[in-house]
Amino acid sequence: MRHDKAVMVIELARRMAASAEGLTLDEMARESGVGRRTAERMRDAVILLFPTVEEVSDPPTKRWRIRGGLSAFEQAPTATELLELTKAAQGLRASGEAGRAAALEGLERKLKSAMRSTTLNRLAPDLEALVRAETIAVQAGPRPSADEAMLATIRGAVLAQSPLAFTYSRPGAEARRRSVAPCGVMFGRANYLVAADRESGRVQTFRLDRMSAVEAQDGFAPPPPEFDLSVFASQSFGIYQDEIEDVVLRVSPEGAAEARGWRWHPTQTLEDQPDGGVIVRFRASGMRELAWHLFTWGQQVSIGAPQRLRAVMAGEIAAAQRALDTAPG
Repeated sequence: MRHDKAVMVIELARRMAASAEGLTLDEMARESGVGRRTAERMRDAVILLFPTVEEVSDPPTKRWRIRGGLSAFEQAPTATELLELTKAAQGLRASGEAGRAAALEGLERKLKSAMRSTTLNRLAPDLEALVRAETIAVQAGPRPSADEAMLATIRGAVLAQSPLAFTYSRPGAEARRRSVAPCGVMFGRANYLVAADRESGRVQTFRLDRMSAVEAQDGFAPPPPEFDLSVFASQSFGIYQDEIEDVVLRVSPEGAAEARGWRWHPTQTLEDQPDGGVIVRFRASGMRELAWHLFTWGQQVSIGAPQRLRAVMAGEIAAAQRALDTAPG
């Protein structure tokens, strides 16, 4: 068996050991990026190499898994994998997420402590050199807040599907005590609790740094039926959720190349224009965040739709002009 095929078989074994319920042949093929017949041959190779593989009946299909995990030899991480883990922790710590950074740093220590000393010694020079050669570029913006105790309380309420109570404070408004059905957390430039109002069922977002006195309550408060956090998050251009609208942006020929390589939104489509420009279309909410982003494109992007985005952009330009006019000389 060629080296690349052997690597694929070992990776499949890792996936089978990492899955509690096991993998079907279709899942093996999809995750390995191969056809079903090739997946069958790879599964047979895993069974030959790992006697602890067991077949699980899951009508109308079958699943295969490896109970008891793999040995340290098969599971030894590479220098690149350890580097990415280290960078992820450094990025979180640099952005003010000390609690989440500590969790990744703890995972890194556990991985290294489980490795054979010979393997660790072999990887150490490469890992040290790569860590010195790469860094995280910290961008200006709000420092996200994710208090470790608060996150633990939120996660506990999500798992138990219990009500979550907290005091929420917004600038210019009186602090208000809320009780919601927690759905999850979105991490980004600011961190948000996603939760449903217990009376209306409306899903809303709450900034973690504006929440205090967070506590789980007795009772049962599940998310709305069929709620999907990933789908909810993808509806907005940024974080803020409001009316979903059809967005049409025209990018000039000067900015077209960059626009084609830009991830605007999960629903985006791009249409090349005869003059070399490009039309970007997607459906999203969060027009204010989109307007803020469009400032970075200068004259290279013009707004075709919706009209509300044009109004929001005009308002932001007027506010910036007022701030400039009143700035001390």
